[in-house]
Amino acid sequence: MPESRPPLTPALSGAELRRWYWLRAELAPLARTLGVPGGGGKQELTDRLAAALDGRPVAPAPRRGVGAARLPEPLTEATVLPAGQRCTQQLRAWFTAQVGPAFRFDGPMREFVAGGAGRTLGDALEHWHTTRARPRGEIGEQFELNRFVRAWHLQHPDGARADALAAWRAHRALPVDAREASAP
Repeated sequence: MPESRPPLTPALSGAELRRWYWLRAELAPLARTLGVPGGGGKQELTDRLAAALDGRPVAPAPRRGVGAARLPEPLTEATVLPAGQRCTQQLRAWFTAQVGPAFRFDGPMREFVAGGAGRTLGDALEHWHTTRARPRGEIGEQFELNRFVRAWHLQHPDGARADALAAWRAHRALPVDAREASAP
């Protein structure tokens, strides 16, 4: 008989929380109950909740969209990124001028800018060009449904969307450590 997902309550351990698939909308009420900051992405929120459930210190939620100071003009390749730099319109304009209209703040660029304290815009520009060499079409780890459906359709090329979604529901109902067998 397969295990069933436990209720999402403060009695859960951090390890048990991580064993199951939860929607971000399901995690937010638990965060409010525990007094854990609810900001950031699903993985960040899961990490904070697991820490709180295990009695460990909880990391603060990331500050997003809060009046960051503009970088000093003119921006050059020698401009240094400060800690907590956001992907602003100022940076977008500079990168677009350097690269052209193909520039986008994709996942690798957002991570580089956010964690790029002490690095220069020249380093960021080199990072952008380097990441263009990666295979396109890779789906980020946080997009679990999209990754599953793509893999499912590769194994079932004539399969219907409804069948893929039914397989996803069955897959996500399993604990993480038991999903290998149900993965497409």
